[in-house]
Amino acid sequence: MGRGPPAVLALWMLFLSLAQANFAPHFFDNGAGSTNGNMALFSLPEDTPVGSHVYTLNGTDPEGDPVSYHISFNPSARSVFSVDPNLGNITLIEELDREREDEIEAIISISDGLNLVAEKVTILVTDANDEAPRFIQEPYVVQVPEDTPSGSSLARVRAVDRDTGSAGSVTYFLKNPHPSEFSVDRHSGVLRLQAGATLDFEKARAHFLTVVAKDGGGKLRGADVVLSATTEVTVNVEDVQDMAPVFVGTPYYGYVYEDTLPGSEVLTVVAMDGDRGKPNRVLYSLVNGSDGAFEINETSGAISVTQSPSQLRREVYELHVQVTEVSSAGTPAAQAMVPVTIRIVDLNNHPPTFYGESGPQNRFELSMYEHPPQGEILRGLKITVNDSDQGANAKFNLRLVGPGGIFRVVPQTVLNEAQVTIIVENSAAIDFEKFKVLTFKLLAIEVSTPEKFSSTADVVIQLLDTNDNVPKFTSHYYVARIPENAPGGSNVLAVTAVDPDTGPWGEVKYSIYGSGADLFLIHPSSGIIYTQPWASLDAEGTSRYNFYVKAEDMEGRYSLAEVFITLLDVNDHYPQFGKSVQEKIMVLGSPVKIEATDQDAEEPNNLLDYSITHAEPANVFDINTHTGEIWLKNSIRSLDALHNITPNGDRTWSLEVQAKDRGSPSFSTTALLKIDIVDTEMLSRGPMAAFLMQTKENPMKAVGVLAGIMAIIVALTVLISTATFWRNKKSNKVQPVRRVLRKRPSPAPRSIRIEWLKFRRTKAADKFVLKEAPPNENCNNNSRGSTPPPQAPAPPPPPSTAPSMGQAPWTVPTVSSSLGPQQPQQPSPKPRAVAKRKAVGSPVQSALVSELRQKFEKKNLHSKAYF
Repeated sequence: MGRGPPAVLALWMLFLSLAQANFAPHFFDNGAGSTNGNMALFSLPEDTPVGSHVYTLNGTDPEGDPVSYHISFNPSARSVFSVDPNLGNITLIEELDREREDEIEAIISISDGLNLVAEKVTILVTDANDEAPRFIQEPYVVQVPEDTPSGSSLARVRAVDRDTGSAGSVTYFLKNPHPSEFSVDRHSGVLRLQAGATLDFEKARAHFLTVVAKDGGGKLRGADVVLSATTEVTVNVEDVQDMAPVFVGTPYYGYVYEDTLPGSEVLTVVAMDGDRGKPNRVLYSLVNGSDGAFEINETSGAISVTQSPSQLRREVYELHVQVTEVSSAGTPAAQAMVPVTIRIVDLNNHPPTFYGESGPQNRFELSMYEHPPQGEILRGLKITVNDSDQGANAKFNLRLVGPGGIFRVVPQTVLNEAQVTIIVENSAAIDFEKFKVLTFKLLAIEVSTPEKFSSTADVVIQLLDTNDNVPKFTSHYYVARIPENAPGGSNVLAVTAVDPDTGPWGEVKYSIYGSGADLFLIHPSSGIIYTQPWASLDAEGTSRYNFYVKAEDMEGRYSLAEVFITLLDVNDHYPQFGKSVQEKIMVLGSPVKIEATDQDAEEPNNLLDYSITHAEPANVFDINTHTGEIWLKNSIRSLDALHNITPNGDRTWSLEVQAKDRGSPSFSTTALLKIDIVDTEMLSRGPMAAFLMQTKENPMKAVGVLAGIMAIIVALTVLISTATFWRNKKSNKVQPVRRVLRKRPSPAPRSIRIEWLKFRRTKAADKFVLKEAPPNENCNNNSRGSTPPPQAPAPPPPPSTAPSMGQAPWTVPTVSSSLGPQQPQQPSPKPRAVAKRKAVGSPVQSALVSELRQKFEKKNLHSKAYF
């Protein structure tokens, strides 16, 4: 029992501590696929835009305290996300790249202010097709022997795509605009020589291929995209020893003179390997025919005489020289043989002589097409040069004398005799348009003789034209002007294009096209542009035309020029007034304006001058010739001055106004203008009078305004009646209380009937007649004969003010006439009103003013009855 109180105290303290404990908050774990919770198994595409809301942290506190959220990253890692501490919204703030970082580790935490709970989460970055294939091991240069069998694999291109799935798979294909001897395996990228295709070093030494690597496609920012890359593959064809050696400068002729020393060189034969890529070394040898009198240098091909000419037993020696290729391994390969003729001559008594197919010749002619290939031999020239002397006397040089740099001659040094070869050196200079004929001198001059015997031969080359030029217009732009009244088929202009080529290639055919060419034709050979036979030109409709003209030769080579055609305006329209008879109201001191239009397109045909052609009397009005404004003469400043001018007769002013254009020939039009002149006193009495005067010329304007006012009144009445009905209905349901209704005093009803009379030109006072009907005792201004429902509360009584019918009417003094109503039967006016009428004389009340005032009074009565 002694230990009872401490134990109870300890239990009580434990209870108090548990009661005051604060439990930590925690996250909700919503699992994979959820966008809120604790980011468990959360993944995010790498193409998610920066700034996107990607997740919402969600948790709770057991005590219900408000919680805040935080996210952090390792110091060495990027801060990819930010979080709203209150809402838990996580936003992407750094661009993702799965290929660089496919997982993001972050620490998320939730706090209630006292306790902080943190969790380490891993966010997976999923792939998007944002990486294009990339070729590796570039550049691709392949050396392929020309005898490679068809179907052989030549090389392999390889591209990698760092994306995953189909977006990372790569296929290959060739991007060639023409059929190729090559193909590529779409999966492996192996480049092969197609079946049946062969390579030839002598035809093409290199091939350039474009290989495209394309991925399998995938999503990128919500769209399906396919990415690709290209690379260039160079296939160099290696020469293979498949061609025999070729002798150059054949046939070979040599001469041995009687004074030639043994060991002297007679001539040199030249041979080269037919395989130009990697030519083999060649060796020369004499096969037969020398009889021991000649020998040949096996490396240079120089043939030398070994005996004295006096010991030589034959006059002509026919030698056979064999050339043998030596492979890189040192073994003999292909061979070729050429005959060599050596003559034995005595003294230097013969100059070099040129020979043709029929004997000695000093003029050689050849026809050839312009721009032959570089290095081409002029095979049409059969020229042989010979010096009949022996030994050094028969050695001479060859050269071409004429325009330099176009051709070269081979050989340049000849011993005894040689076939002359002329080779193209500059193809661009051989231009038919520059030279129709190329003339050279072929000069042969001895080298080592004191006589320096020489000879020349003319080489005349007739150039043949090819279609190597494009027709060219003399100008890039052609501008023409033609009157709009030109008849159909009229010539507009002639365009000219020149093609320097001759014959059918130089013939130019013209055509036109473009949106503005519909009304025009062109002669196909002369280039004359003319209008269609049915064309009708109108400068007011379309004043400018623009189209293209094409000059084309027979092979489709063409050039373009632009044509601009402007139509010259012709004065073919009369000025037009809006109405042939017009009525105007002139306020004293202000002008009236009359306008006419002229549909011509250009000045001065559409510029108008105005004049008054007839007026009675003629000294009242002036007109501005440019604007059409009509003024009273400066001497007329009041209506009294006008009355003095026309004391009797019709007071309507009639003017004949003319509008005349400034074209040539000039056209004019007249219109009849009737003018009523009013004083400014009427306009100063109020805006209503001004409005009536402005609408006098167009009564429908006043009718439209009145109709609009009435429509507004009807609409307001319907709205008020509807609101009152629903208010009464609601009042009956909510508060069914008996009410005492008081009848609202109504103003004295009155009705005004207006009758519009016909307009009479002679007297404007009779245009309108105002009649007042007697009051209708049964008329109610607030309803149409039906009493309102008994539940409705009575509206406030209308104001007691009512328009006074005894006021003095307005007067509108005019020159031509006055407006006034017919006087109804009414009580005698007050003495003041009678005195005012007598002072005015015989005034008339404006029917329009009275009518409009009564309409507004009626409107006020209706409005005030409800409000």
